[in-house]
Amino acid sequence: MTDPAQQEQIIGKRRIRREDPKLLSGENRFADDLVVPGALHLVVVRSPHAHARIQRIDVNAAKSMPGVVGVFTGKDLESEWAGPMPCAWPVTAEMKNPAHYPLAVEYVHYAGEGVVAVVARSQVEAVDAAGAVIVDYEELPPVLELEEAVNDTTLAHEELESNTSFVWALEPNPDAVDAAFRDAAVTVSERFVQQRLIPAAMEPRAMVVVPSPMGGDYTVYSSTQIPHVLRVMLALTAGISETKLRVIAPSVGGGFGSKLDVYAEELLCLALARRMRQPVRFTEERGEGTMATIHGRGQVQHIELAANADGKVTAVRVKLLADMGAYLQLVTPGVPLLGAFLYHGVYDVGAYSFTCTGLFTNKTPTDAYRGAGRPEATYAIERAMDSLARRLELDPAEIRRRNFIAAEKFPYQSVAGLVFDSGSYHANLEKALDNAGYLDLRREQEQRRAAGNPRRLGIGVSCYVEMCGLAPSRVLASLNYGAGGWEAATVRILPTSKVQVVTGTAPHGQGHETSWSMIVADKLGISPDDVEVLHSDTAIAPYGMDTYGSRSLSVGGTAVYLATERVIEKAMKIAAHQMEVAEEDLEYVGASFRVKGSPEQQLPLAAIAFEAFTAHNLPDGLEPNLEASISWDPPNFTFPNGTHIAVVEVDEETGHVQLVRYIAVDDCGNQINPLIVEGQVHGGITQGVAQALYEEALYDSSGQLLNASLADYLVPSACEMPSFELDSTVTPSPTNPLGVKGVGEAGTIGSAPAVINAVVDALSDLGVTDCPMPATPERVYQLIKQASSK
Repeated sequence: MTDPAQQEQIIGKRRIRREDPKLLSGENRFADDLVVPGALHLVVVRSPHAHARIQRIDVNAAKSMPGVVGVFTGKDLESEWAGPMPCAWPVTAEMKNPAHYPLAVEYVHYAGEGVVAVVARSQVEAVDAAGAVIVDYEELPPVLELEEAVNDTTLAHEELESNTSFVWALEPNPDAVDAAFRDAAVTVSERFVQQRLIPAAMEPRAMVVVPSPMGGDYTVYSSTQIPHVLRVMLALTAGISETKLRVIAPSVGGGFGSKLDVYAEELLCLALARRMRQPVRFTEERGEGTMATIHGRGQVQHIELAANADGKVTAVRVKLLADMGAYLQLVTPGVPLLGAFLYHGVYDVGAYSFTCTGLFTNKTPTDAYRGAGRPEATYAIERAMDSLARRLELDPAEIRRRNFIAAEKFPYQSVAGLVFDSGSYHANLEKALDNAGYLDLRREQEQRRAAGNPRRLGIGVSCYVEMCGLAPSRVLASLNYGAGGWEAATVRILPTSKVQVVTGTAPHGQGHETSWSMIVADKLGISPDDVEVLHSDTAIAPYGMDTYGSRSLSVGGTAVYLATERVIEKAMKIAAHQMEVAEEDLEYVGASFRVKGSPEQQLPLAAIAFEAFTAHNLPDGLEPNLEASISWDPPNFTFPNGTHIAVVEVDEETGHVQLVRYIAVDDCGNQINPLIVEGQVHGGITQGVAQALYEEALYDSSGQLLNASLADYLVPSACEMPSFELDSTVTPSPTNPLGVKGVGEAGTIGSAPAVINAVVDALSDLGVTDCPMPATPERVYQLIKQASSK
């Protein structure tokens, strides 16, 4: 019999993702790949104006075109809705939330808002007919800039009295904040802009709704991150019993938060399939998606630091203007508040104040985008910490050392009200500095400056902490969040001893099938190849809270782990009964139960699985079959953290910024599969670097999106990225038995401030103290030119 100490450990080993062969070979099917006989094609006629009154809609020509089955205005479909589109996060009781329907009825409030739905037998015919729809508009002045929106001189919504949706404040002790600033030896005040970003998932949004032949039941295929949440919201908005809806997320080609939503087109497909009793499908065009899919970020940040003469920060004060866009989508108002508790970062701060004003503009609605509030918070505090270092003539690494939360203080009660689970920020920083060769980089920087080298070297440091695994549900209730933080899992051992895992998480690139099989296999002492993971279908996994916010492993993976424990407990009862010993005399080792101290007396799990199936000899009162289900509601968030260092070269003659090295040391707790961790960090860093250097949604003065295609909106490729130098520290989380924290958003959170700090550092001897994002060559060149003229 295998000794416990000699069992092969699966958790923590690098294992190739089992999902990849089907993805790479084209065997997987995405929503647009699904062959649905008789499906009609939906095309949406969209407003070309940011703000306008609809005066007249003429659909007669469109209705008569070949292949057209129906043309519908917002008024035509008013009876289909039980209510407006959902916002699941009313952050305050006074929050203003103008009604948002899948098609506009009287007014349009952003360029790209749907006005008319055209349904035809083919995509080409639907597109042609959409071009024949005539809509007359009376243009109205748009609200576009946040600092103008807050003044209310022009209204984004004519039925509202102001552009303010809500004001949300977190001020545990305002008197302490005022006192800290009054007594401070030095203060820093900065204004930063989080530009709007356009999600660019590899797969555009796509969906198909298939009614049952007799009507009444509907199967919804959608490229969504949230099949379970989508089912609930479709039922509530369309007035259909949830029992009549089955939502399936087939292969989903990326989400990054943009598919964490309930979209107008999903509701239109459902309503039209119900009305026409035929399948209806929609696939967005890439340029269409840049306006009709949500945008990310969109903030103006004002952050102030108070510190003593040694650089110890005593207070942080933040005032945020957050762009909601034209409407509140599923979690729009809550996104900036996800960072509200983290603007003091990894630093031991005694006084804290945060206020967020959510504002409507006549732009595409914003919502969750990778990191959702946490990258914005980290950017503000890490940029401000560099500003403080410059004021005190301290090295950026040193100012951070002087302010870190000490390792012995964990679990740490933060001034903002959270309890940070674990961390060792000093050790993490020192490891990153050592890996980067930080002192050598500083010496090289001085040598280049002394020699007048036009390729200026900049080194940027960023330390972050994030809150993942949104939970527990009672805490979310205190924030008025419209759902829970739990996750569900079922583990069953089949008669042939193969294992099925049913999870409520819905992966879209994260590798859940691989990781969940590793967790179960490690616990059961079997091969991961004997574990099948089922997900993303509400008929197979009826309970779930889905995938977002780096919650899948710490919440969903833990649920899988605990369900596996329950299966073992049940199997032990059967083993004890059949071996005629007490349960406490047994141990589970190497996929077998054996008597402690007598390894020759054993019964394999495979035999027990078959006995549980036949039910011929089970203990009295024990149900047949080996299966257990659990819904896990964690006791706290988890708090991944890390240090990122960016090394850039800035060409003084052109303003071009080249990222030449990138060093990251992340602490995501225990790692199930380091290979998947690295992949998540790679993607996250690239997304954050993209915000720092390349990406920005640009609007003109009339509210038109100027870069609505990938020919104009720069999404980086591997060619723009160096080979990332990754490492980790490990402080297991005490909030779950796996000791995991989450890593899906870490790279995005740490990278943008590291890169911009590096750009500013490269130019600091010229007197440059700030560089707005993205740091384009033109923008950087103008900074150099302005600094040189002083």
